[in-house]
Amino acid sequence: MPTTYCDLFRKLLRPLEPIATGERAVLRRLDGIRAVLFDLYGTLFISASGEVGTAGQQSAEQVAAPERAMAEALAAVDVATQGPADQGVELFFEAIEASHAESRRAGVDFPEVDIVEIWRIVLAEMSQRGLVDAAVCQAVDLRRLAVEYEARANPCWPMPGLPECLNRLRQAGLTLGIVSNAQFFSAGLFEALLGEPAESWGFDGQLQYFSYQHGYAKPGLRLYELAAEDLRTRGIGPGEVVYVGNDVLNDIWPANVVKFSTGLFAGDARSLRRREGDPRVAGVSPDLVLTDLGQLADCLI
Repeated sequence: MPTTYCDLFRKLLRPLEPIATGERAVLRRLDGIRAVLFDLYGTLFISASGEVGTAGQQSAEQVAAPERAMAEALAAVDVATQGPADQGVELFFEAIEASHAESRRAGVDFPEVDIVEIWRIVLAEMSQRGLVDAAVCQAVDLRRLAVEYEARANPCWPMPGLPECLNRLRQAGLTLGIVSNAQFFSAGLFEALLGEPAESWGFDGQLQYFSYQHGYAKPGLRLYELAAEDLRTRGIGPGEVVYVGNDVLNDIWPANVVKFSTGLFAGDARSLRRREGDPRVAGVSPDLVLTDLGQLADCLI
């Protein structure tokens, strides 16, 4: 029996390879960069759905359909279900949407859920409907259940060249951080799949902004503004920061607003989001287009 959530990821995840995008790299020297901020899913880690936690898109051979992922995850925590698993899936997405709606009413433009709370709501509703045993559900480790489902519904694997990229940036003395739509388990992917926690790869422990912690998601500006303010207190201005992500709306546009330089990671067709035709990103263009993570250090060092 796995004893940690990292163990669960190691048990359930299998190697993935990026899917070629056909994009042409756009590379140039960015002088004066002192800090590099990254998106996580689809940039540092291949994400079979391109996002985290709530993804419904199935775009890779190893992705379990939500119904199968739900059934297997519940069975893994010894919760027997009465009736088809699709009822649980419906309740899962309904709980997410209800949480989003409540946050929007409170003035949050791009809300994020805490996935552990979502699972608490889902099991309570399933119990009320007689789909699962209420007494059994009260003893469930909700964090483990979240990991069991996530690893099946959104399998991940390190992007090719990730360790080498991070080592070069760290050895050059650059400050590294993360701004990502993510949940409590997301940072654990480093230890689970690369053998060491994010901090050992050079990521500043105080410069990791995950959406679930703040209740705000990208493309909202909140996480970017928090990161920019943190960096300012360290004497690093926005013009000395480059943000790298795979989504022009979620990553490039808000990073531009806070005056970061930007790099669009276009190394995997699963996660590349150019958002062509979306008026919200009209005229938005990244400073770099990276088809391989190894190209980044060549532009900065």
